[in-house]
Amino acid sequence: MPPADLIALAADVAEQLLARGWRLATAESCTGGLIAATCTELSGSSQWLDRGWVTYSNAAKTDLLGVDAGLIEDHGAVSEAVARAMAEGALQRSTAEVAVAVTGIAGPTGGSPDKPVGTVWLAWAVQGSLTQALRCHFDGDRAAVRHATVAQALRGVLLGVLNTAPPRTP
Repeated sequence: MPPADLIALAADVAEQLLARGWRLATAESCTGGLIAATCTELSGSSQWLDRGWVTYSNAAKTDLLGVDAGLIEDHGAVSEAVARAMAEGALQRSTAEVAVAVTGIAGPTGGSPDKPVGTVWLAWAVQGSLTQALRCHFDGDRAAVRHATVAQALRGVLLGVLNTAPPRTP
């Protein structure tokens, strides 16, 4: 079960999406589905969570989200270009108005001098708006990096939703 702070963030996301009649899609690599799992801890999440993909391998990113294999080859799976393509692919392959994507190195292995353990790229795509991306570096062990990634992903959804469309008026 996700920690209470993440569930509280998911509840805030749910409130804002429901107020707009919007749905969310997730495209996850380093979090392995933890964003979607956090969202589905909330009863009624089917009203605002459309679908999620765990695209841990490069082939899954290409096959399921339409990420160009050339982007992965040129920039690496943990890159701004791939995170953006993941978010945009999730938006295009869903009925959601908002998509979040994460790709990173949770560790303890897999890091490099250019992309050390804890490096994560996140991207948010909102229908009719420009895709936003953010590079983060999170400290701690694998669990801490994944927890921080989920928190940042949900905060970014909140910011994207709040800055894009006002709630519906009754």
